[in-house]
Amino acid sequence: MPDLSRYAPAAALRRRIRRFSFAALLVAVLLAAWGTYTRVAAHAALARRAAAANVIDVTVVRPTRGRTGEDIVLPGTVSPYAQAAVFARTSGYLAAWYTDIGAHVRKGQRLATISAPEVDQALAQAVADLANARANERIAAITNARWQKLLAIDAVSRQDAEDKASAAAQAKAAVESASANVARLRELTAYEQVVAPFDGIVTARNTDVGALINAGQAPNSELFDVADTHVLRIDVDVPEAYAGDARVGTPARLAFAELPGRTLTARIERTAGALDPITRTLRVELLLDNRAGRILPGAYVEVHFELSADRRALELPSNTVLFRSAGPQVATVGPDARIALKRIVEGRDFGTTIEVLSGLEPGDRVIVNPPDSSYDGEPVRVVPTQPIVPAHPAGPTAP
Repeated sequence: MPDLSRYAPAAALRRRIRRFSFAALLVAVLLAAWGTYTRVAAHAALARRAAAANVIDVTVVRPTRGRTGEDIVLPGTVSPYAQAAVFARTSGYLAAWYTDIGAHVRKGQRLATISAPEVDQALAQAVADLANARANERIAAITNARWQKLLAIDAVSRQDAEDKASAAAQAKAAVESASANVARLRELTAYEQVVAPFDGIVTARNTDVGALINAGQAPNSELFDVADTHVLRIDVDVPEAYAGDARVGTPARLAFAELPGRTLTARIERTAGALDPITRTLRVELLLDNRAGRILPGAYVEVHFELSADRRALELPSNTVLFRSAGPQVATVGPDARIALKRIVEGRDFGTTIEVLSGLEPGDRVIVNPPDSSYDGEPVRVVPTQPIVPAHPAGPTAP
């Protein structure tokens, strides 16, 4: 048999080489796997850090129930109970005036006298024309009566008798026309006396003796202004949110600058019953007893109402609202910690808070100071509101 002992070292060497090669390959594979794992883990950690960095921290508030029984202060306009500009109904020259501004007058009291000689002469002519018409009527009536008797005995023709009857009727109509003309001119002469239309105060006199007076209601041609101030009307425009509570009989407190520290009471007497389509307000009117003359028409007044808007309304801080082209919105946080934008309908603005009429539920979590870039589905992290720590806490000072 051949001697194989001389090949044993070579075979052992090859086995060792194979083992070392396998070990080296295994180490290389492990190193490659470890490197891949560390790179994947680092990438995943980086992605998690990036995702965490993209999640903003927010603080939230919940809506509160709206206010009720609130004291609403609105500006009011004070005007007389009745006010009239007195114009001339007869043309002429002002002969005299008897009352000046501030004078208290009674209904029918003479304010001025207008000299209108043309009207007086026209009246005299009309009276003469009426007398002439009545004389013609008498003659026509007598003639008609005679011809009717002659017609009864067939002494005249029926045609002639009917002509006399027609003439008598025409004469009677002429009398009525002349009488109406006399009445018209007498009315015009009565207007030579300018009188007060009601009890009140003369607030303006825009004429003087010798001024030319033209009949009619031309601009700036009024002779006097008269106002009845024993009762004052106060007009107030109530915003739409309170219109439902502004009813007839609702009491109000009135604050005037000329009565510092005092308030007067009144109540709503009537309402317009419809909102102004431009201002979206309801005009209401209050009446104030002013027989003492303490308040002057045209004064500024603050009207205090105890009104309440829709009790279903909610309130939010003003810094929770996003103003966008689609209208006011708020950013709420859902159960999945993502933003849900909700459009709201605003009511009253209280400065630091606003009223929300619809679009929110009492349990919604609303983000305070939401970023302008907020969008639906954006992830957020809700953090509790941090208490405000005073810069100089109270307590003993350290030595």
